[in-house]
Amino acid sequence: MLRKSIYLTTLFLLGFAVTIAQPITIKSANIIASNSIPSPVKETTVKMLTEEIQKRTSIVLKSTTGQPKSNEFTIALVLSGDKDLSGKAIPANTDKNGPEFKAEGYRIVSELTDKGGILWVIGADARGVLFGAGWVLRKATLLPKTIQLDAKTNIATSPEYGIRGHQLGYRHTANSYDAWTVAQFDQYIRELAIFGSNAVEGIPFHEDENPSPHFKIPSREMNVKLSEICQAYDQDYWVWTPITFELHDAKKRAAELSLHEDLYKRCPRLDHIFVPGGDPGDNHPKDVMPFLKDLHERLVKYHPTAKVWLSLQGFSVEQVDYFYQYLKENKPTWFEGVVSGPSSPPMAETRYRLPKNYKHREYPDLTHNVRCEFPVRQWDQAYALTLGREACNPRPYEFAGIHKTYAAFTDGFLSYSDGCHDDINKVVWSMRAWDTQTDVREILVDYGNFFFGKKLAENIADGIAALENNWKGPLVQNGGVEATFAFWKGMEATATPQLNENWRWQILLLRAYYDTYTRRRLIYEQDLEKQANALIAKAPQSGANKAMASAWEVLEKAEKMPIGYDLRKKIEQLCQALYTSIGLQTSVPKHQAKGYERGCLLDFVDYPLNNRWWLEDEFRKLKPIVTDSNAKVMARLNVISTWENPGAGSFYDDVSSTSKGPRVKTIVDDATDIAWWDNGFSRARLSTQTFQNNPELEYDNLQADARYIIRVAGMGEALLRVDGKRLSPVVYNRENETFKEWIVPLNLSMDGKIRVTFDEPEESHLNWRKHSKVSDVWLLKQ
Repeated sequence: MLRKSIYLTTLFLLGFAVTIAQPITIKSANIIASNSIPSPVKETTVKMLTEEIQKRTSIVLKSTTGQPKSNEFTIALVLSGDKDLSGKAIPANTDKNGPEFKAEGYRIVSELTDKGGILWVIGADARGVLFGAGWVLRKATLLPKTIQLDAKTNIATSPEYGIRGHQLGYRHTANSYDAWTVAQFDQYIRELAIFGSNAVEGIPFHEDENPSPHFKIPSREMNVKLSEICQAYDQDYWVWTPITFELHDAKKRAAELSLHEDLYKRCPRLDHIFVPGGDPGDNHPKDVMPFLKDLHERLVKYHPTAKVWLSLQGFSVEQVDYFYQYLKENKPTWFEGVVSGPSSPPMAETRYRLPKNYKHREYPDLTHNVRCEFPVRQWDQAYALTLGREACNPRPYEFAGIHKTYAAFTDGFLSYSDGCHDDINKVVWSMRAWDTQTDVREILVDYGNFFFGKKLAENIADGIAALENNWKGPLVQNGGVEATFAFWKGMEATATPQLNENWRWQILLLRAYYDTYTRRRLIYEQDLEKQANALIAKAPQSGANKAMASAWEVLEKAEKMPIGYDLRKKIEQLCQALYTSIGLQTSVPKHQAKGYERGCLLDFVDYPLNNRWWLEDEFRKLKPIVTDSNAKVMARLNVISTWENPGAGSFYDDVSSTSKGPRVKTIVDDATDIAWWDNGFSRARLSTQTFQNNPELEYDNLQADARYIIRVAGMGEALLRVDGKRLSPVVYNRENETFKEWIVPLNLSMDGKIRVTFDEPEESHLNWRKHSKVSDVWLLKQ
């Protein structure tokens, strides 16, 4: 557990004792590292401090040996087991159970005056020294030609969780990593370590068969380079190695073992092999476990202490039971533990069933916004359709809460990530795994201080929190989006050229612009659709052709008279800047992203936020059969114009809309899931692209003697109940955008309220994407 203490200078002001930090200004400094610190971490830490301080201050730390001098400023790197540094006594701690004596822990002690002194970084081990140096970089005020440190500091801390890492897969699936150089990986792994990360996971296999057009070097080479970087920073090196073939195929099994062994002998450091049981993969654990044992036999020839892990993702109940029985009977010492990720059994159950001698690692998805493990709750559909699955997604407060929920069942985490867009989430998860009590805003201020400088640190923290709040609630009603934009615009007005080249600045600024553009466009385009529906409703008087033509003339304004030109232009500029600075691919045609689902927000920046594409297709169907007396055409136009406004005494709910579903009570993981048809460019009605599988709705203030009909739009089955009573449909169409209808018995509605629920149909034989869906629900007064 964390132990922390801070001792600061105490002054007496107006008779009151006031404890404040006394900053000391430093213009030059030395750095001395104890010879007891193991290489290469000793050299890496000196290099890290020297380079990061020089970048921000132009001050070059002088690497020296010998005893620190009292008239000079010195950063001293030592181990807690050292008694002195070249004869200079190290600040002693009589409590040998203190944090700096626990794995990866450290103590920071400053003994500074205006004339000189020592900033001690006292690590329990090599990692402790590295993480202590990270604390200095996070907390110090680094200004041009100036370092400011507190005169008296005494702080000690050690991590709560031993596994704290992130997946950095050099593969085309990623939206940025595949474009990185070795130097960029080195810098990013350094920055993760500064914020407490101690592990990196690579994805080494099969990427050179269809290489990314962005690869700087082949995947085969880069994954060894990642191993070398991990060795330099003392980061555990993991590899994620799915089994995508049938293990019964002896030829493929042998080839896979050879592929693994080749990697093992080429990597200077390799600590853990993680094989997902599924996602992808579809082998029974009776075949997987012997294969893992064979992997381990090859692994330890080159890395004697390395271990093997397995996730139970996609396993059936029988397969999960088999796995635990295997552990009970065989007690494999080569097996290190279980990884819990998406589609795994519940983490509490896993920890309960897993024997205590095996570890349990979480595999949290920090990278995705929809169709994922932790979707943004009740995300506005406008964001889901445009920003999509892999947009810049700082969710610091939400993820701090999620981490707190699950961490206690684990020995730590190593996250799923497909790009740099989730950078803040990685930092928050790492820091909260170090200390679950760390204040989230403190983490964000440190983030702002290190990456943007002391002057902007507080504003960056607040700006990030504001971006998270942009995604809460109905977008039209969220006026905070405009306030957030003004806040970021204010910072942008004083941005330096150096700041404008900072990719973290670019990506956060992009979100501020994109959110604002999307909200303004949503308000504008939704209003155009309301006007169009009013014109369609006049079809009985004006005629169908004139009504459709007039409505389309209004709807076309979204493209012929678009709003937000300056915002749109800036978004494109920032996307290009991010592609240049960090390789972020926000477009398939412009940046050769692997697919539209992989963070291609630029390709969806103008996706319709009203139903004009759907209406255009509906008009095209109706025009060939239009006659002024055609009842079928008029009936369809009436359905279209009244879709969301069924009339007095009737009700409509878009079950996945935070603004158009007031009677929907379910808040579930798929509540804003997007069907993702036609690579995201579906022309279907917007409400039918979102869904719940089994929504619940509650109605009140109904007319006691009125007859009501429930209408549902969706796909597949809809097993409807009213007040717990299963009803039989009178209309039942299973295709998308067609209707099912039920008559509500008077004895259920006469008390003025009803509750509508849906039973889950048996569809275990179907892929989850083909499961039945409910998108729109009406209660129609007859």
